[in-house]
Amino acid sequence: MKNLTNNFSNTYQPIKALLICQKRIEGEEEHSIYVESYDIGKFGKPINAHPLTFKETLQLSSLFQAAEELKTGYLRSRGILPNKVLYVNPQQSGYAVWHTPPQEVPLFFAPALGIPSGRGKVPAMIWKAGREELAVYAVKGNKKPGSKTKLFHAPYFNIYKEGRVCMGTVRVNITESARLEDFMSQWENYFWNSYFSHLMGEFNPVTENIVQLWQGQVATDSPFPVQILKPTNFTLQNLLT
Repeated sequence: MKNLTNNFSNTYQPIKALLICQKRIEGEEEHSIYVESYDIGKFGKPINAHPLTFKETLQLSSLFQAAEELKTGYLRSRGILPNKVLYVNPQQSGYAVWHTPPQEVPLFFAPALGIPSGRGKVPAMIWKAGREELAVYAVKGNKKPGSKTKLFHAPYFNIYKEGRVCMGTVRVNITESARLEDFMSQWENYFWNSYFSHLMGEFNPVTENIVQLWQGQVATDSPFPVQILKPTNFTLQNLLT
């Protein structure tokens, strides 16, 4: 039989147990609480019973405080909100909306498309993401968008008509304590470093042949031709509700 000992070498070991006792006093709403602390000896047996000490109380308080910080750290900025941020819902099931200007990025294409991978210029974009799902849209111009800014379909493969991105085999790992800056950076890296492979439901998000579009963008240094973008029925305000 295979020796599995090494697989358990990093497990947590019990070191202390707390016993909370309550004394009910008839006629009174509040009850007296007493906390007894036990050290854990060999073979997992509780030993050395004693009242919870002041030092142990401080250690326990620190653990609770750390847990609260993890719970409330999701989508919190480390300082002043980055200029690209448009909206943040910091609840555990919340999301962020942000904007990126026209830029040059690495583009990766599946061999079956016949498009060489390389760097290419892309339009300004709106990103909306939660912990497990991403949607992207294109916008025209270089200015930071407002609530009435019209959204266009993002001109890429692997994107559903409503804007949601099919991440394929990409392993998305956004933690429950992800800070806003890291959250946006992770999603952008996931998107740009994955391979574009196919259209979703035969929907072409641009008015021209999308394969020829990206063949030209990778082969030249041309700005993205925003006139070929197809409009959606959305404005930025629709993403904030």
